[in-house]
Amino acid sequence: MATFFRRKAAAVTLGVLALTLAGGGIAVAQPATKAPAEVAQPGARLAGATGQPPVTAAEAKQARAALKASLAPPASGSVAWAVVASDGTLLQHSANVVSSTKYGTGQYQVLLDYSVVGKAFQATIGTNDQFNVPPAGEIAVAPRNQTPNGVFIQTYSSSGSVSSKPFHLFVAN
Repeated sequence: MATFFRRKAAAVTLGVLALTLAGGGIAVAQPATKAPAEVAQPGARLAGATGQPPVTAAEAKQARAALKASLAPPASGSVAWAVVASDGTLLQHSANVVSSTKYGTGQYQVLLDYSVVGKAFQATIGTNDQFNVPPAGEIAVAPRNQTPNGVFIQTYSSSGSVSSKPFHLFVAN
């Protein structure tokens, strides 16, 4: 009986190996057509609502001036942070945060006085009121195009449409 089970186990092992090699493994199993990332994500974004606004000459000049006036980047392991109101007002911030700008509905920029290239960003919907009960919504954060010391934030309603929301931003160093 033991010989029967050893032969059966060997046959099953060889069969699995043959199928794996012939089929290219599990990693090859992909759908024939790939859906865009927006379709696969909950709360799909509206068309045209996700791009960053272009950097104006005045903004580029302001960003360069902020880099030149740098205190010093925060020490490794520390964070720079900002609390921004839904109208773009910088409510509270760490020493390295220079300004915040609102471009339009749900689109913001936060400038720091050092380059944030290669840093980690974290943003969350939030307020600075006494009870800090944030409104419902979603948020996305990315490096600001053509601005090495800028962070771009876009906020959305829970249904996925662009909506102005207050937020907290953290930049890990």
